[in-house]
Order: sequence, then C-alpha cells, then structure tokens
Amino acid sequence: MNNRQRVLAVLNYESCDRLPIVHFGFWKDTLDKWAEEGHLTKEEAEEWGDGNPVDAVVSAKLGFDVNYYSAFHPNTFLSPAFDREVLETLPDGSRQVRNADGVVVLERDGATSIPAEIDHLLKGRKEWEEHYLPRLQFNMDRINKAKVRVNDKMIPFDEGGLEFLQQDHRDYHYGLHCGSLFGKIRDTLGVVGSSYLFAEDPDLYDEIINTVGELCYLCAKAALESGAKFDFAHFWEDICFKNGPLVIPSVFDEKVGPHYRRITELCRSHGITICSLDCDGCIDALIPTWFHNGVNTMFPIEVGTWNASIAPWRAQYGRELRGVGGMNKVVFARDRAAVDAEIERLKPLVDLGGFIPCPDHRIAPDGEWDNVRYYCDRMRETFG
Repeated sequence: MNNRQRVLAVLNYESCDRLPIVHFGFWKDTLDKWAEEGHLTKEEAEEWGDGNPVDAVVSAKLGFDVNYYSAFHPNTFLSPAFDREVLETLPDGSRQVRNADGVVVLERDGATSIPAEIDHLLKGRKEWEEHYLPRLQFNMDRINKAKVRVNDKMIPFDEGGLEFLQQDHRDYHYGLHCGSLFGKIRDTLGVVGSSYLFAEDPDLYDEIINTVGELCYLCAKAALESGAKFDFAHFWEDICFKNGPLVIPSVFDEKVGPHYRRITELCRSHGITICSLDCDGCIDALIPTWFHNGVNTMFPIEVGTWNASIAPWRAQYGRELRGVGGMNKVVFARDRAAVDAEIERLKPLVDLGGFIPCPDHRIAPDGEWDNVRYYCDRMRETFG
C-alpha cells in the first residue's frame, strides 16, 4: 500500500498494512533552527510549505509519511487581497501594519505569535460594499491560478495541474481545501466586531456569511466539476480557544451550518467520503453543527489544557466521527521517555479505528530533531 491508500483505509475503517505516520507541519523558526543544526539545508527551511515537494523531503528526513494538510487551495477569500501597508513605525521599532484582510495589526521583530489586532477596516455596510463585497465574487482565476503539487514541483491548475489531478495515479494524499465559512470573517471583523455586528446589523451579518459561503461553494464546485480527483475535502475555521467557541454555537448552527451541508453534500456527490475540519481550541460545543452537516473528521484535536481526545466524541457520535491529531506535541521538547509515554497513551485511541495520531499543531521551535525522529521510528514499530 502507498501512503495515500493507508490514510484513506484507516479513516474508512478498512484493512491496512500499517498506520501512516502523519504530521501537521512546522513553525518557520523550527525549520530555521534545524537548518542551523545541520539537519536541513537553508533552502529546505526557506522553501518548505504544506504539501509542497520540499515538504515531502523534510517529512522523509524525519520519518513522517504524510503532512495531512496537503491540499489544493483555491482562493476562497479576498481577491485581490489588500496590499500590506506599514501605517506607522512606533518608537520601540514595532509597526502598525494593515494586512491582507484590511486589519491593522501590531508587528514586532522576532515575534512568532499571532500579532495583536488594533483596528478593522470592515465595520459596517459602507466598508463592506466598497472594499469587501467586490473582492468576494467568484471567477475562474480563483481556481486556475492556484497551484497544484505535481510530483516534484508546483504548477498552476490551468497549466498542467488539472491534467495531473484528473489522473488517478499519485501515491501521496492530496485534498481539496474548501475554505473557511466563518473563521476568515472572524479574522476580518475581529471577535468584538463580529459580535457587535450580529447584534446591531443582523442583515449585514447574514449577508457576509452568505456571500462567503456561496464563494466557497462555487470554488469547490468548479474544482470538482473539472474532473480533478481529490482524496478528502477540508475546511479551516480556528474559532475556538481554551474555554470554547468565539461564536455563539446556536448562531453558528443556524447561519453557517447550512453552508457546510451544501458543500459536504457536493463533495460526497463527487465520491469524497472524508470531509475534515481544522479548528484549534476546545471545539466540543461546535462539533454537533459540523458533524450533523457532513463534516466527519476532526483535526488537529489539540490536547491543550482541556485534554481534547477523540474518545469522548466517539462515545457520543459513534464510528461515523473520525479524527486526525490528538498527539501532544510538547513531548518533542522533553525526552524519549516522554515520547514513549505519549505513544502508550495513543494506543487505545488508535484501537478505536478511524483515528490517525498527528502532532496536535505545528511542531514548535522547542521541538528537538532527535525526539521527532525517535517518535516516527517508535510509531512505525508500535503500529507497523
């Protein structure tokens, strides 16, 4: 079996020769550190990206089989995006910058966390109709200019990528990214802004959600109707934190849920059985909406301070709910004993079926190369 077949076999409860060893990428600082240590070349550290040819090289050096986040990404949000613009440089050297979403953020040299939000261009209907609505209209360039991994290179969809995806001969797992139905809206409005908009202008709130949902649907539809073959469908949200959702679950269910159902039904009509979703934080309160609207695979199941695990979800929702993730990546900063203990913890979860362990987010700069290599070797020995 190849790795593409292994991933699908495990998630579909089919027989498999061994468990695929899966990851979810790396922080840029992690790759730079490993390059300085001599494990990677500087070019590999610079050119790495989810699912690209360099990702395959880095994965092989560590012992991983698959980056689960390997997918074709149509442009499902602003087109064109806003130009990055430095609005002010402060006395301490930090900068107020308008980013690609029109959000003013505070950038600091050397900072690796999410920058603080200072202001948001999108505040009401005037900004929506002038700056955002025109950027959220569908056109085929959103598909055609997106790049596809074709073996050892990345090429545009309309310059050979489509022909490659129409053939069913690749040996690596590759999906269709179906966009973000609320997460990018949250990014653009901010948590406070989106909350006030829901209360003060519900018609505009609905219009924004419906516009983004329609755009994501049309992008997925165009990609699927082209004849391209994908192994899974995938969404991104990141709308939860350690205590739960950043949106009222009942509101999310009412307004965003139907867009999920429409897209997942479209994907299943094209033979895609796995529809997965990336959302960080404690996601339990939103799982019912995703699950009942066709999302059957949760990712990356962050262990965090809330001890997320597929086990209680499986008990509640049954075997139809799958998972990829749930491996506590902090052990990579410790030692081999910690890695061994984490693998032991994962054993009963793997035994449930329909679950593939994966570090529960990007491997951070405190992760030691040798510990990650050891993890891959031990996973292969344990689940081979």
